[in-house]
Amino acid sequence: MSFPDNFLWGGAVAANQYEGGFNEDNKGVNSADCITRGSRTKPRLVTFKRESGKIEAVPMFGMDIHDKVQFGCFEGFDYPSHRGIDFYHHFKSDIALFAEMGFKVFRLSINWSRIYPTGMEDKPNEAGLKFYDDVFDELQKYHIEPLVTISHYETPIELQNTWGSWTNSKTIECFERYVRTIGERYRNKVKYWLTFNEINVCETSPWLSAGVGKNDLQTKADIAKNQLIASAKAVSILHEICSANKVGNMIAYGAVYPYTCNPNDVLKSKLKIRSKHFYTDVQVRGYYPSYKLKEYERKGIRFSLTDEESQILKKGTVDFISFSYYMSSVVSSDPNLDNNATGNMLTGSVKNPYLNSSEWGWQIDPTGLRIALNELWERYQKPLFIVENGMGANDILENDKTCHDPYHIEYLRDHIKSMKDAIELDGVNIMGYTPWGCIDLVSASTGEMSKRYGFIYVDVDDEGNGTYNRYKKDSFYWYKKVIASNGEDLD
Repeated sequence: MSFPDNFLWGGAVAANQYEGGFNEDNKGVNSADCITRGSRTKPRLVTFKRESGKIEAVPMFGMDIHDKVQFGCFEGFDYPSHRGIDFYHHFKSDIALFAEMGFKVFRLSINWSRIYPTGMEDKPNEAGLKFYDDVFDELQKYHIEPLVTISHYETPIELQNTWGSWTNSKTIECFERYVRTIGERYRNKVKYWLTFNEINVCETSPWLSAGVGKNDLQTKADIAKNQLIASAKAVSILHEICSANKVGNMIAYGAVYPYTCNPNDVLKSKLKIRSKHFYTDVQVRGYYPSYKLKEYERKGIRFSLTDEESQILKKGTVDFISFSYYMSSVVSSDPNLDNNATGNMLTGSVKNPYLNSSEWGWQIDPTGLRIALNELWERYQKPLFIVENGMGANDILENDKTCHDPYHIEYLRDHIKSMKDAIELDGVNIMGYTPWGCIDLVSASTGEMSKRYGFIYVDVDDEGNGTYNRYKKDSFYWYKKVIASNGEDLD
């Protein structure tokens, strides 16, 4: 058997993409709540008010606002996170469906602004804590382990409007209070934790990763330092609360190929993959690598660590490594080639002529997953957890309420085969697998519902219209069989 008996099969979601209940039970506004709906051709926008009172919106990717503005939600804009798929009122029936598939684990995130509405309160919001109590109790009923992401692309907006969010070390103190609160509250209900979702996405979108409107190199270095220290503190706090807690990091990851065997292409691919390793180097090894310090020096970025901060990083190293894998990327040193590939926070990549693409242009490369698993295992020798993997597609609900999605099955089957090869042939230690969007939800990159990943179809369209009823897709029954056979029956 390829997969160990205790392998954690399940699925993954994020609060800002599926939860809904935007202004219920004293929840505060967070950075995700201020992002409008986009599409394949129209970018998602972040909304704010200038000191003059003028309301503006700028694209989420590439935004770089240094003026004093107030980010928030305003009339006339469509914010899909406000409704999600209304898990807030459907969680019992949704979890029952996950249990029917046989989930061993369910990856979800806690919405920080449900617990501390502005992030700065001294006392938590009891109604928010109670909601997650109810969710975890429901998971326990079916013997499903929660895998909780503490910060998944949402930061209380008042932290940005007051002092610049994660550019300011004051946010570390707020995060520390939040972590201690949920760690103590759920100590008997949660043992698997992730600190920051795709922490390295700070490099491409500080707004998504940190709720920060600036995008310059110094800002990104400051965010990285503060989040890495906060992550280390979270690890130490959760270990202190319960020695059985297992705490991991989470990065966006994928193999990087040189476009040709030109040594300059090969070097560029090596440097690109090293940049993906940076955050994990710190979170696993407990110190800043020399190549990053040299980069800061070369680019004139101010950086220093006190002895206390160095000790925090050294003490708070993670127990395991988790990552998202959707595709690989290709880089070239030839300035005449078009860097026009699209994908999960993908930048500076050339299309791979050997791969097919999804409807949204994301290239499909299951072999790249085996390469990625080997790279991470060889570099760190820490257990690995694939916590996002999947393909967005325009699924159709038939008149008889069935949904035929063979492309999802094919995508997941091929990637599970690569996982099997990594275990059987390469000796990689993989803890578990939680495909992304196990139930349809709002796309983080485009804000659409029509870009569907899930095993469960949710009857709601891009504008939020629909019954919100849930229907099982063909992939639902296929994945149920995969889990029941512990990954052996993939037909």
